[in-house]
This record gives sequence, structure tokens and C-alpha cells, in this order.
Amino acid sequence: MKLIQRDLVAVFPLKNLLPFDPEELKSVLCGDQHPRWTRDDIFAYIDPKLGFSKDSPGFLPFVNVLCQLTDDERKSFLQFTTGCSSLPPGGLENLTPRLTVVGSGDGSYPSVITCVHYLKLSDYSSEEIIKDRRLAATSKKGFYLI
Repeated sequence: MKLIQRDLVAVFPLKNLLPFDPEELKSVLCGDQHPRWTRDDIFAYIDPKLGFSKDSPGFLPFVNVLCQLTDDERKSFLQFTTGCSSLPPGGLENLTPRLTVVGSGDGSYPSVITCVHYLKLSDYSSEEIIKDRRLAATSKKGFYLI
């Protein structure tokens, strides 16, 4: 362990961290542990494609649902869509790649490709169905092939 610490200090001297307070370091190293976003953030930094546009009837209820999420639900949604429950410093604006939402099969549950932040979402008929399907999808842990 001492060898690793000495090598780390040789590559990155710890004195370079002195200008940062503990909260700044935590944010830089761990991301935003209390992710927040606004409706404007969603429209600016989430890309609807392949069946969805920023004004499509399927995307707008999804935006409404995202705006109503609790802190824990936001973390769960991020874990589901990106593989990480936090956002990088700066929020959705600095999420790379951007979250992309695309249309999928009729009535299916949401699915994702986390490495590219790709959410496949049906064109659900109501916000209640979106909430129900999102909750069911994001509450499952693990990798399943059906």
C-alpha cells in the first residue's frame, strides 16, 4: 500500500489539492450526490430521438414525470439510465454522453444501454403509466436477459 501511495504522490502531488475544501473535493471526485434538474435543463441536455422530439406527445409527459421525482427517485433514475446514481459536477449539462431518449416497442417497459446513456421508452398514454413503468424498471437490480 505504501508503494502505491508513494507512486500516486509522485504522479500527483497531494499539495495540489490544498486549494480545495473537502466539499469541493467530494464533488469533483464523487459527482453531485443530490442530483437536481429543472424543466429547462431537461429540454437543453436530454436529446429525444427516433420517434420522439422535444414537443412530441410521448416526450412531454416524460419530462413532467422527471420534474416531479424525489431525491431518491432521481438517484434511482440516474442509476438505471447511466449506471451511476450521481451527476458530474455541473449537472446534466456535463453528463457525457448526453442522455438520449428514443421510442421503443408499444407498451414495453423502459430499457437502457447505460454505457451510452440511451433510454428506450414507449409512447405511453399517460404520466401515471410512465411513473408505474419507470418505478418498476428502476427498482430492479442486476442484468437480465429475457
